[in-house]
Amino acid sequence: CSWSRPPSTLAPMPIHLRADTGDYAPNVLCPGDPRRARYIAETFFDPGYRCVNEERGMLGYTGTFDGRPISVQTTGMGCPSAGIVFEELIMLGATRLVRVGTCGGLGKGMAMGDTVIGVTASTDDQTPLRYAAMEGYAPSATFTLTETAARLSREGSAGKVHVGPIV
Repeated sequence: CSWSRPPSTLAPMPIHLRADTGDYAPNVLCPGDPRRARYIAETFFDPGYRCVNEERGMLGYTGTFDGRPISVQTTGMGCPSAGIVFEELIMLGATRLVRVGTCGGLGKGMAMGDTVIGVTASTDDQTPLRYAAMEGYAPSATFTLTETAARLSREGSAGKVHVGPIV
């Protein structure tokens, strides 16, 4: 994948995601690891997906899943990097961003390979203060999304499924 639009034609646009409006689907899966983004596109997207970003190793792909448009975009590690990517995805037309990937777990009864479904997600850093002028922000998943994710995870997971708020 490569980005080839000459600099002289650049309109105000994101600087970390070298893509144009419309290159991303409204729904974007957001893993931290670029290899996971590539794996998701290669494994789950219908044939014909395309790489839409590789700037700074932040791989992004757009294609379809069961005929419906979907994208996957690497976010890197941590809130500051993810915040930049999320903001730029929204600038490019994305409307639903879903974090997918690995995480650490500190709860009782948790083990490697378990699935964690965050109903709400709070941060313990300054990102909400910078973006939303508030000390904390805990976006919440809908009940339908949470219930469906838990059911599907229980049907296919090798480990236990944990549902609740996360930090």
